[in-house]
Amino acid sequence: MRAHEPIRAALADAAARLGAPVAAPDIELERPRDPAHGDVATNLALTLAKALKAKPRVVAERLIAALELPQGLVRKIDVAGPGFINFFLAEAELAGVLETVLAAGDRYGRGDAGQSKPVNVEFVSANPTGPLHVGHGRQAALGDAIASLLDWTGWRVTREFYYNDGGAQIMQLALSVQARIGELRGRPAAVPEGGYHGEYVWEIAERYLAAYPDDPEGADLDHVRRFAVQELRKEQDADLQALGVKFDVYFLESSLYTSSKVEKTLGRLVAAGHTYERDGALWLKTTDFGDDKDRVMRKRAEKGGEYTYFLPDVAYHVDKWERGFARAINVQGADHHSTVTRVRIGLRALEMGIPAGYPEYVLHQMVTVMKGGAEMKLSKRAGSYMTVRELVDEVGRDAVRYFFLMRRGDSHLVFDVDLAKSQTEENPVFYVQMAHARLSGIFRVAGRAPETASPNGVNPAALDEPEELLLLKQLADFPSLVAGAATALEPHRVTGYLEGLARIVHAWYHKYRVLGEPEEAARLVLARAVRQVLANGLTLLGVSAPDRM
Repeated sequence: MRAHEPIRAALADAAARLGAPVAAPDIELERPRDPAHGDVATNLALTLAKALKAKPRVVAERLIAALELPQGLVRKIDVAGPGFINFFLAEAELAGVLETVLAAGDRYGRGDAGQSKPVNVEFVSANPTGPLHVGHGRQAALGDAIASLLDWTGWRVTREFYYNDGGAQIMQLALSVQARIGELRGRPAAVPEGGYHGEYVWEIAERYLAAYPDDPEGADLDHVRRFAVQELRKEQDADLQALGVKFDVYFLESSLYTSSKVEKTLGRLVAAGHTYERDGALWLKTTDFGDDKDRVMRKRAEKGGEYTYFLPDVAYHVDKWERGFARAINVQGADHHSTVTRVRIGLRALEMGIPAGYPEYVLHQMVTVMKGGAEMKLSKRAGSYMTVRELVDEVGRDAVRYFFLMRRGDSHLVFDVDLAKSQTEENPVFYVQMAHARLSGIFRVAGRAPETASPNGVNPAALDEPEELLLLKQLADFPSLVAGAATALEPHRVTGYLEGLARIVHAWYHKYRVLGEPEEAARLVLARAVRQVLANGLTLLGVSAPDRM
C-alpha cells in the first residue's frame, strides 16, 4: 500500500523524538483482518515499551501525539488492544490507488527487490524414463510460479531442468524397450525386474524398429538406450507444453562426466582433506559438518566402483555456482528431504566460499487425484500412474495449474477432478475467472473498451460503499502481496489473494448497478482497475483471464 512508506517514516521520526530511534524499514505495518480496526496497523508501541519504560498503550498515545503525517493521508488514528496503533486512511488516499493501478497496467504489482541479480530455479528434473506424472505436474506449476514471482520482483530468472540421463534406471529403461522390441519381432522376452511396463515402452520399441531397420532385434543396447532417452525427452517436453511450462536450460547429467566436472569436484574434496577410504569405498566426512553419518561418494570395486548420486549432485551445484548463480532454488518432491543436507555439506566441504544455505530448497508433497469419490491411479499410457497430460486433457490447463498452486507446497494435495471441471462458485479457478469475466461484461454491455474508463476528472468520493472501499484496499495490497509471496517462495498466497478479491467483486457486482447511475464514471474506473489486477494475478500464475465464461 502506497500509504505505508509515509506512515513508516512518520513513526520513525516520532520514535526518535521520544528518545527511542528505530529504522523505518524495521517498523512492521500490516492490514488488520477486521476492517473495523482500520486500514493499516503497527505494533511499534509494543516493541518500544521496554526501551521507553512505559506501558505499550501509553507509548502508543505518545507516538500518536508526536506524529507528523502528510495532510490528507489519514482520517483517524486510534489505539487498540494492548497497544496496537490503527490508521484509518482518508477516502481520497484509498481512491488514489486507481490512478496508480491504471498507470502501471500489466506491470502493476512488479518490483525491483531483486535488482536484476541472477537466480537459478531448477524444477521438475524428472528422470527420462516415462511421461510426467501428476506429482511432476505439481512441481512444474509450483516451480514456474516461483520463477514468475521472482521475475515480478526484479530477479533475472533462469528456469532449469536437470536430466538424469545415466545410471541404473536408464539402463532398466533400455532393457525394457529391448524386451518389447523382441516381442514385436515374435521373440518372447520378459521385462526385467524393476523395468517399465507402460504402453509408451511399446511405442518407443515400434519407433525404434521403424527408425533403425538395420537393428531388427535391438541388439545395440547402448543405441536403444540413447534412442529411448531421446524419445522420452520429447514426451516430457509435450507434457510440459500441455501445462504451459518452458525452460531456459536443459542440463544433462552426462555432461558432468564428459566435461570431467565430477572428477574435478572429487579432486577438490580430496584436496580439502574431508575424504577417506574405507573397505575399498571413498567416503566424505559429512559428520564434520553436522550430518548423522558419513556418506559414500564412490562405491567399492566389487560393487562397480561407481559414483553415488551424491557426488554428481555436488558437482552440478558447483557448476551452477560457477555459472554465476549466487542464488539457486531447487523445487523437488518431499522424498528428496535427505538430499538437502548432503548437497549443502558437500558444497561447504569444498571450501570454495559457497554459503551454508546454498542452494535453497522448496519441497512439495505429492498429489492424489480423485474422480467420482475414487482415487484415479491407472493410466493408459503409463500403466501404473496418471500422467499430467491426461489430467490436462481431462480438466484443462488453467484448472490444473491453479489447483496445483492453491495449497501450500508442503501440504498433501487432493485434486478433485469433478470440482475442477464444474462451473460453480465452489470451483476456485472458475470463481476467480468469472470475476474477471463479469467486469469485462460491464464494458461489453456499455459498448466501450475498458481502456476508455479514465480516472481523470472522476470524483473518488463517489466510491464510498463498503464493498468499494474494500476493493480499493485489496488493490493497494497487491504489490506487497506479490513481494511477500516472492520472499517466502509461496505462490499459494497469490491464489488466496485472488479468491478474496473475487469474493468482494461478486458481492459488489450483485449489489450495485454501474451503468446509468450517478456513480457510473467512478465505478467504471474501479471495474477497470480491479479487472487489471485480477488479470495480473492470474497471468503471474500462468492462468488465463477470460473476458467471457
